[in-house]
Amino acid sequence: MFNIAIDGHVGCGKSTLARGLAKELGFNVFDTGAVYRSLACAYKESFSSVTEKFINDFIKEVKVEVKFLKDGQHVIVNGKDYLPFIRLEEISMLAAKISPFSQLRKIVLSVQQSFAKKNNCIMEGRDIGTEVLPNADVKFFITAREEVRAQRRYDQIKNKPNAPSYKDILEDLRARDYADEHREVAPLKPAKDSIILDTSDMTLEQSIEKCIKLIKERQN
Repeated sequence: MFNIAIDGHVGCGKSTLARGLAKELGFNVFDTGAVYRSLACAYKESFSSVTEKFINDFIKEVKVEVKFLKDGQHVIVNGKDYLPFIRLEEISMLAAKISPFSQLRKIVLSVQQSFAKKNNCIMEGRDIGTEVLPNADVKFFITAREEVRAQRRYDQIKNKPNAPSYKDILEDLRARDYADEHREVAPLKPAKDSIILDTSDMTLEQSIEKCIKLIKERQN
């Protein structure tokens, strides 16, 4: 199987880039963030705060299944599909709070690695190249200036009800960057063999074109 790892900072366009590459290559995209967000949805239904005890109680019963249907990836947690809710800002923030717990990450890791062994895939997240798929055929680390990432996120959600301000998004982004880079378990950092790509001044099409060229060179 041919595996592509995409890591990077929050709001840098990893998911959009991964989907664009998948369309060109005919691969499935395994959206790691969607798994954590779906877990966050399930967690929110049973627990009001994030603690070690609540996380341990949660994982005792949790079952995760990933399906690819005509409209893309669906993550089924304990028999329930949370796709309509995983892009809500409150779920995004909760996913960031529960994802550092090693007990939870082990569950997601098992699902990720099992999928990669059976499929040509693109997997994106925070620790794919360093922890999840250390032997991936190609590894990208995507980033962009924090002000650019905040503006992109704001443009995506500014017309939604109760959307946060640009300032709030920027502050949250900075906090999440710090948490990702300084967490004890699998901190966000480029793998030694990652190709670092700054998309601050690139269009999506330019980013896809550059990555496709590098992937095909590796395939050849």
